[in-house]
Amino acid sequence: MQKRGDMKKVRWGVISTANIGMVKVIPAMQRGQFSEVTAISSRDREKAEAAARSLGIPKAYGSYEALLDDPDIDAVYIPTPNHLHVPWSIRAIQAGKHLLVEKPVALDAAEAVTLQREAARHPRIKVMEAFMYRFHPQWVRAKALVDEGQIGELRTIQTFFSYYGDDPANVRNQKDIGGGGGLMDIGCYPISLSRWIWGGEPSRVVGTVEIHPAFGVDVLASGLMDFGRGTATFSVGTLITPFQRVTIFGTEGHVEIEIPFNALPNGPHRLWHKRGSSLTTYDVGNHDQYTTQGDLLSRAILDDMPVPTPLDDAVGNMRVIDGLFKSAVEGRWIEP
Repeated sequence: MQKRGDMKKVRWGVISTANIGMVKVIPAMQRGQFSEVTAISSRDREKAEAAARSLGIPKAYGSYEALLDDPDIDAVYIPTPNHLHVPWSIRAIQAGKHLLVEKPVALDAAEAVTLQREAARHPRIKVMEAFMYRFHPQWVRAKALVDEGQIGELRTIQTFFSYYGDDPANVRNQKDIGGGGGLMDIGCYPISLSRWIWGGEPSRVVGTVEIHPAFGVDVLASGLMDFGRGTATFSVGTLITPFQRVTIFGTEGHVEIEIPFNALPNGPHRLWHKRGSSLTTYDVGNHDQYTTQGDLLSRAILDDMPVPTPLDDAVGNMRVIDGLFKSAVEGRWIEP
C-alpha cells in the first residue's frame, strides 16, 4: 500500500478501457480517500496510453497480464465484457491482487461458484461484485426505513429499469461474448435489491423474456420472485425510453426512490416515504456512489476486514437470473 501523508491508499489497476470505467468508476475512485488508480491496461497499448493520458493515470499497459505482473498494484477493477469476468478475476486472485469485478459477476451461477471457490483458496484476497447502488445514502435510508418498520410489514417491491440501445456493435447486444441482454445487464439490479431488502433468497421465481430476432438477446424481461412473506416484481428493457424507479410497499406505507441506480453525483437524490396520510421527502444531497464503493472496499483491504458484499451474495444473484431464464424457456415456476 502507498502512503499519502499519514494516510494509506490502495493502489488500483484497471483491466480494460470499458466505458463504465472510463466515465464513471475511475474518476470516482480517483477522488477516493483510500483509493488511487495508478495503472490501466488494454489489449491495444495505444488505447491504454490514450486512456491513461485522458484520466491522468501514471501507468499504461498493452496487456492485462502486464498489469497483473506489476508488484506496485494492490488491487484490480475489472469492467470487461461479462464472459471475461471470471477468467480474469481468477488470474487476478492468483496474482495476489484484491478485486472489484463488474456486475453481473459471471455468466451463470456455476461460473460464479467457480470464482467463489478460487477466492476461498486465497482467503487474504478481498473480492467483491460492483453493485455500487447499495452504498448510496438514498438506499441506506430506504433500507433503514423498511428495517425499522416505517412502512409496516414489508409485502412487495416493484422495479422498472430501461434504456434505449439499438447499436448492434454494443456489447450489450452481442450474445456470443456474454455481454448481451437486459436481464443480465440491468435485470440484475432489481434482483439484487429485492434479495437485499427482503434479507433472503426467493423460494421460487417465474419470468418471461422477449428475444431480439437479430441480436439474439433479451430486450424485454419481467420477473416475479416469491419470498414467502411477500413478493418482488420487475420489468427491464433495452429498447424502451430511459426510465427507472423502485417502490417498496408495506402494510402501512411505502418508500419510492426516484433514481435508484444511475444516480448522478450532483443529484437529485430523492426518495419519498409515505406512512398513512403523512408524506416525507428526503434529499440526501450530492454523493458519488462509485467513490464510496471504492473507498469501502479499499478500507476492507487496508484493515483486513470482510468486504461489504461477499461473493455469497453474487452467487445468489446469479442463481435467480439462471432461474428466470429457465422459467422463461419452460413456462413454469423455478426454485433457484
